[in-house]
Amino acid sequence: MLNYTQALNEDKLYQDLQMREISPIMKLIIRGKKREFISAVGKSLNMLLPTEANTSSQSEELTSLWLSPDEWMIYSNKTMDENSNEYQIEKLLNKNISNLNLGAVTDVTDQFVLINLKGNKIYDLFQTGSPYNFNNFRNKKGSVTQTILAKIDVIIQNQNRNEVNLFVRRSFSQHLFSWMNDSASRL
Repeated sequence: MLNYTQALNEDKLYQDLQMREISPIMKLIIRGKKREFISAVGKSLNMLLPTEANTSSQSEELTSLWLSPDEWMIYSNKTMDENSNEYQIEKLLNKNISNLNLGAVTDVTDQFVLINLKGNKIYDLFQTGSPYNFNNFRNKKGSVTQTILAKIDVIIQNQNRNEVNLFVRRSFSQHLFSWMNDSASRL
């Protein structure tokens, strides 16, 4: 049984900004280059992987984020059973990808924390701690970027105009959430 504790203990709500951890969410990193890899993943997940840089694709159950030409993060759109750390998607991908030497599948569920941010002040918050220019990003639903926020590596996905998912390594999540609370209180 998985011994799961949330990295962030509370949701935060400020004027025009809401921050909360979504958990438990299954997260996998898959890597591969061959055409057979892309085909096998598509058949296994019933979803095409995004092949254009800094984009994402989504099905009813899963979302995939382009991280590099041969690397994607796949995460569940719904919370999973917190009493188990076994995922059918991971087993299926291991069977159809890893076991056939087409690529690699790595479970990073416990490594990354998913923080959902909603509101009009999201990009004001990001601009106080990131060198990335979010002007084009904010208008492209499904955009993905890997950048620095408060000197911490993060992956950000644009869900909608005023909603983003932010992935951060668990070991940095409390520090980042503390920084975001402090910065959001000053917006």
